[in-house]
Amino acid sequence: MKKILPFTLAAVLAAAPAFAQKAGKPVPRPKLVVGIVVDQMRYDYIYRYWNKYPAGGFRRLLGQGFSYESCHYNYVPTYTGPGHASVYTGTTPAVHGIIGNNWWVREEGRETYVTEDKTVQAVGGTEAAGQMSPRHLLATTITDELRLATNFQAKTIGLSMKDRGSILPAGHSATAAYWYDGTNGAFISSTFYQPALPDWVTKFNAAGHAAEYLAKPWNTLLPLADYTESSPDDVPWEGAYKGESKPVFPHDLPTLAAGAPASVQPALKNSGETRNPQAPTQNLDLIRSTPFGNSLTTDFALEALRQEQMGQRGVTDFLAISFSSTDYVGHQFGPNSIEAEDTYLRLDRELARLLDALDQQVGKGQALVFLTADHAAAHAVGFNQAHRLPGGGVGPSVMRDSVQRALTRQYGPGQWVLSYENQQVYLNRQLLRKKNIDLAKAQQDVAAALLTLPGVTQALTALDLQRAHWSEGLGMYQENGFFAPRSGDVLTVLAPGWLEAYAYPVVKGTTHGSSGAYDTHVPLLFWGWGVKHGESAAAVRIVDIAPTIARFLHIQEPSGCSGVPLVEVLR
Repeated sequence: MKKILPFTLAAVLAAAPAFAQKAGKPVPRPKLVVGIVVDQMRYDYIYRYWNKYPAGGFRRLLGQGFSYESCHYNYVPTYTGPGHASVYTGTTPAVHGIIGNNWWVREEGRETYVTEDKTVQAVGGTEAAGQMSPRHLLATTITDELRLATNFQAKTIGLSMKDRGSILPAGHSATAAYWYDGTNGAFISSTFYQPALPDWVTKFNAAGHAAEYLAKPWNTLLPLADYTESSPDDVPWEGAYKGESKPVFPHDLPTLAAGAPASVQPALKNSGETRNPQAPTQNLDLIRSTPFGNSLTTDFALEALRQEQMGQRGVTDFLAISFSSTDYVGHQFGPNSIEAEDTYLRLDRELARLLDALDQQVGKGQALVFLTADHAAAHAVGFNQAHRLPGGGVGPSVMRDSVQRALTRQYGPGQWVLSYENQQVYLNRQLLRKKNIDLAKAQQDVAAALLTLPGVTQALTALDLQRAHWSEGLGMYQENGFFAPRSGDVLTVLAPGWLEAYAYPVVKGTTHGSSGAYDTHVPLLFWGWGVKHGESAAAVRIVDIAPTIARFLHIQEPSGCSGVPLVEVLR
């Protein structure tokens, strides 16, 4: 009979010296993770403009990195707030709670904004623009998990022109989050993160970069005739800047910027921005709706890399960047415009600047980068009609008023509809109880009324969503986007190519929000540390990004994560 040796630490070390040596080595991780979200980027923009991209931006990411060619969102509505939240939490609105850019709060009888937080104060900007935090986000982010894994030694910084594009990726425990305030042309923050802006941010803001970009007209990078991938410059479905007679090049930014910020309020509204800050003497908010908003974002990102020594401190840091101007330009001009093409050609150069800076400051191959989008976009209604393609426009106010009239005819006078938001009807449940009207019946009556309206193909009640489960199809998208405490009573599904237009019946530009592939299909690229060149046609979901980054870093995935690691890029 063999003698059983005592299981001691000394015995283990003696038997496995190689393991003991490995145990003393640090866990292999990149020096820096850079998450890039391009607001409103359709998957096909990479290949539509491929022949015009130089070598340093998208071509470098694809030529050296790994591309998932079939990455989709798996919920609705496909908006900026839910998109950024889902990328970084690895789950859907049903779990993280960010169901839109805005939603109706039944307990308070009012609408709220996705990052609104009246308990904090602005830092460096106006109160309206600065009272923001991630308090509505109900799950941790991959940036939170990196902070936890390093005992809060890692720096995690979010930055964007949009507050929600910065705050949601940065997470709850962020070192900092910065976003743009068009009233003073500055990147600002809130007391949720810090009591005052760092000196380097103050100096950056004082340099007046936004005003410099707006001091020159927006001309195309290439001769106008070379933009063969786009519609002609003057088409009726594009939205002109206020002060312009036509939406054509060159756009006289110095003259347009001399007005009040109201000149860009239609584009802001279409993008989900609902705040109305006080008007400055110069319209510095205009830069959002030009490609130079992306240039300003890159400028600020490079300054953050330098001043915060990110990726150069012996611990993995995380920089979350969201490029927002693509969304503003897309909303105003549509995805087939020369303005959109020129914006992406210029964004490509900004990406090249960023990648070069990472090589120089962090080291070649030492930064892990991923690039995706928070949603894509539909073709403009007018574009579809001009080319005999299906599609149309509906007005949110028309939808709301139509349901209100139908319920008034059936139940009598009363404010039966409190709000119509995110293609969802919010009923006055207090009034229904007062009138002894069953909620389930009211929801069914609303669904019936919605199905009589042009463009509506389905209407699902909240009660039905909670009683059933869909693993695929339209029901799956609605279920994954539904969060009972915040979602509406009846959810609407529009036909392919149909979109909501706040200025209905005048439908200019485009929007997004549906489960159509034109809204859900986005690029997903990995590049840099540990990434081998390749591509995959496998169907993957946007919620798979966060757990994949978690595996790269050997840390816990976010608290609500429902995605899975993408094995092809991890091999």
